[in-house]
Amino acid sequence: MLSVVASEDLNGEAGSSSTPARPHDDAALLDAYSQAVIGAVERVGPAVVHLEVHTPRTRGRQRGMSVGTGSGFFFTPDGFLLTNSHVVRGAQEIRATSSDGATHAAHLVGDDPDTDLAVLRVDQSAPAFATLGDSAALRPGQLVIAIGNPLGFEATVTAGVVSALGRTMRSDSGRLIEDVVQTDAALNPGNSGGPLVSSRGDVVGVNTAIIAGAQGICFAIPSRTAEFVASRLMRDGRVRRAYIGIAGQTVRLTRRQADRYHLSAPGAVLVTNVEESSPAARSGVAPRDLIISVGGVPVTTVDDLHRRLTESAIGSAIEIVVFRSGLRRQFEIVPTERA
Repeated sequence: MLSVVASEDLNGEAGSSSTPARPHDDAALLDAYSQAVIGAVERVGPAVVHLEVHTPRTRGRQRGMSVGTGSGFFFTPDGFLLTNSHVVRGAQEIRATSSDGATHAAHLVGDDPDTDLAVLRVDQSAPAFATLGDSAALRPGQLVIAIGNPLGFEATVTAGVVSALGRTMRSDSGRLIEDVVQTDAALNPGNSGGPLVSSRGDVVGVNTAIIAGAQGICFAIPSRTAEFVASRLMRDGRVRRAYIGIAGQTVRLTRRQADRYHLSAPGAVLVTNVEESSPAARSGVAPRDLIISVGGVPVTTVDDLHRRLTESAIGSAIEIVVFRSGLRRQFEIVPTERA
């Protein structure tokens, strides 16, 4: 145990035997943290909007409108907005209020309940727009910032860390959303549809859900998924997907595993469930298979698999390569269109 022994100075008074050590510069660390949050908010905050959603409501013979709220953000300079599907579902009228106080009518371009994402557009140029970052580069413990309008309190900022990656959650449509980002950045009703932002000011997720009764367990749709879905909604108004009938999760492979399987990428998709009578089941794919390629293209994440199962794959035979019990196997699957 280290102790400090007092000594007498020339006047006989007690004093320290050495110059006191400088304390850790906690203030500088906290200032750097604050500056990172402030910088991210200044970059993305002006792109965030408050959504007021009017939905028809019928109670017996009485008819009226219910009003809900949520968040969204501009991701293009020409007025396209990203938000959650559940925020705008069934809406008859949507109004978007930007950070400068201007309110505009927003029109639904398309929504995708399977990923809980929707694209809106206002007939005005965006006052500012956010950049979609690469959620695949996220790491647990990384600083993230949530911006939104919880419980009617506009332009609210909370900060936390990435708690976990690769989570799954069930959407309102009943299907699983894969590779969800878990964070402890505080979210409340009204945050839905707002951006989850990295310290660099890039949007890495779209805030979507909390667990009622829990603290510090919140979820966001990863930006890679949002970018893919948004592009399809802007083009077609919906997302057409090929269906093969599996559920899976992204797994990271060690260097030894990658070398053992002769893989250039350190990731794959683990099959966790195969639906009965599905194209995958008929071809022979089974739970615990490790998918490494689809149609000759390496698959390292669930998002990679989704990108391969687009409308172009519907009705066309594709080759899926898996590892099963350490052995490489190939299957030919003819995807159908997802209902």
